[in-house]
Amino acid sequence: MKDSVIIVSGGMDSITMLYEYQAEIALGISFDYGSNHNAREIPLARMHCERLGIEHVTIPLDFMQRYFKSALLEGAEAIPEGRYAVENMASTVVPFRNGIMLAIACGLAESRGLKRVMMANHGGDHTVYPDCRPEFVRAMDKAMRLGTDTNVEVLAPYTNITKGEIARRGKAQGIDYSETWSCYKGGEKHCGRCATCIERKEALLEAGIVDKTEYQD
Repeated sequence: MKDSVIIVSGGMDSITMLYEYQAEIALGISFDYGSNHNAREIPLARMHCERLGIEHVTIPLDFMQRYFKSALLEGAEAIPEGRYAVENMASTVVPFRNGIMLAIACGLAESRGLKRVMMANHGGDHTVYPDCRPEFVRAMDKAMRLGTDTNVEVLAPYTNITKGEIARRGKAQGIDYSETWSCYKGGEKHCGRCATCIERKEALLEAGIVDKTEYQD
């Protein structure tokens, strides 16, 4: 039954979830909040939704770029390079981004009579991004259920698995990951040096997937 909304960025994780749960998804939502890489991600999210016959909408959140502080909103030169670690990736946190997106998706779900909002956070996000952690997901799920007459819930099945496991699931779905975007710098090609690029390379290698991504290096 198609009773779910998915927050779909165009990255590996949300595109994998889109394919894995396509039978349950009625609507894909992307958010344009002015990040360096939104222009690279969102067209891919739209393309995959259209390919699967799933309605897709893009919701502008331009106020975040104007008022919020984050390296993701400040240009490619602001993005740190190297592996994920609190010390070098804290600057990439967009304050309460997932909370804002979930709230909007929840309202849209209730408006359309849909029951669930899906998000593709995963275990590797926990140390850096507070709004990806299991306790946050549980709290938002409770708030959304209490705040809607239809008891809209959060579904976040990747919360405690690795990106490598997500890639293995995508491999089983036959996903071509060259049709996804990861790089936070948002250039013509993936930079290959930022934490999301490194994580992407390692996940594909772990899953035994030939990496067809075009990197600058």
